[in-house]
Amino acid sequence: MGQKELHASIGCEPPRKSTLACSLSRELHSKGKLSYILDGDNLRHGLNKDLGFKAEDRAENIRRVGEVAKLFSDAGLICIASLISPYRKDRDACRAMLPDASFIEVFMNMPLELCESRDAKGLYKLARAGKIKGFTGIDDPYERPLNCEIEIEQKDGVCPKPAALAGQVVSYLEEKGFLQVE
Repeated sequence: MGQKELHASIGCEPPRKSTLACSLSRELHSKGKLSYILDGDNLRHGLNKDLGFKAEDRAENIRRVGEVAKLFSDAGLICIASLISPYRKDRDACRAMLPDASFIEVFMNMPLELCESRDAKGLYKLARAGKIKGFTGIDDPYERPLNCEIEIEQKDGVCPKPAALAGQVVSYLEEKGFLQVE
């Protein structure tokens, strides 16, 4: 199999996207696999600092992340893109950049109330107060994936621990042959 990109398409925080991405990266490292995390928040401070949250800016944000992820993938790394990607067409465009099923969409399907309760940056509060416009889940939609490879949900109202979630993703990757020695 060719090199792979893991794109975490996440609609809300808990367990936090970045926490899952870091747990997954550690798990992959323990298996001798090189990976790199493209964190949406970090990218908005550098590569994508010129972008806002309007639909066209979000599309460009995702396009840029997809292009960078493809470069990392071409270099032989598993790229974990940890970001909110609210629109199906943008996720589909990233999927189309990569060959032979190399795009693995992980959907963290968590209730909006839970996302708001764990909002350390206070962004949901600002969005509800009208200080942030175009905020996913508040005044902008999140288009649920139609055919994601992995869906992560609460179990009996409880969020699984990040290590368990990372294990779920690694199990999928092993089952599909993504982690075989090449």
